Amino acid sequence: MSDCVFCDIIAGRSPAKIIYRDERAIAFYDRSPRTPVHVLVVPLEHIASVNDLVPEHEALVGHLLLVAQQIARQENIASSGYRLVINTGRGAGQIVYHLHVHVMGG
Repeated sequence: MSDCVFCDIIAGRSPAKIIYRDERAIAFYDRSPRTPVHVLVVPLEHIASVNDLVPEHEALVGHLLLVAQQIARQENIASSGYRLVINTGRGAGQIVYHLHVHVMGG
């Protein structure tokens, strides 16, 4: 999408400190961290929110959670604990309408 900041990051049009990338997902530090470690795990495919998931996305969603787990280990917060958050809709605090998982800890 032309007005999606995460699509711009994925395409290399906007800066981000990328710490993970594969054929399905990307992870980068949140620009406005709420915790000492605050990383966003984002699918490369533009999906606006959880409400836009279809059965074909089942494996992708599982992959995002496994990437989140890997990021927690990489950032040394796996053993101390971390939180995974997916905001869905404006009322829940979703600001960027591209599905993403917040990995928060530390």
